[in-house]
Amino acid sequence: MINRSLVPDDQNLIEEILCSWADSGQIDLICTTGGTGLAPRDVTPDATANVIDIEVPGMAEAIRAQTFHITPFSMVSRAMVGIRGRSLIINLPGSPEGAIDCLKVVLPVLPHALQVISGRPDVHEPG
Repeated sequence: MINRSLVPDDQNLIEEILCSWADSGQIDLICTTGGTGLAPRDVTPDATANVIDIEVPGMAEAIRAQTFHITPFSMVSRAMVGIRGRSLIINLPGSPEGAIDCLKVVLPVLPHALQVISGRPDVHEPG
């Protein structure tokens, strides 16, 4: 299932949509774009923090570390990654190029992460 929604910079609305999609049980990966910076309207990480069950800081840290080589503005990103239920939520920057650069960093681990989050047996576990 693929969903897409254009949402204003409204923390409550972002939280509602993240919860709705994650709690549906039909969406493994939720990527947000925009709202990850320092402006007062940048509330996506705050909304994400309020709805996740588990933070996955290593993925957000890897994104910032790797994209720093592309732009020093990665230092001011507050983007986060976390899990709600069986959905992985990744905050990406609003620029299309930035979002692609960030996704490239996590793509190698996404299949494994999604498999583990879903509860399907992992290749590293006996079974």
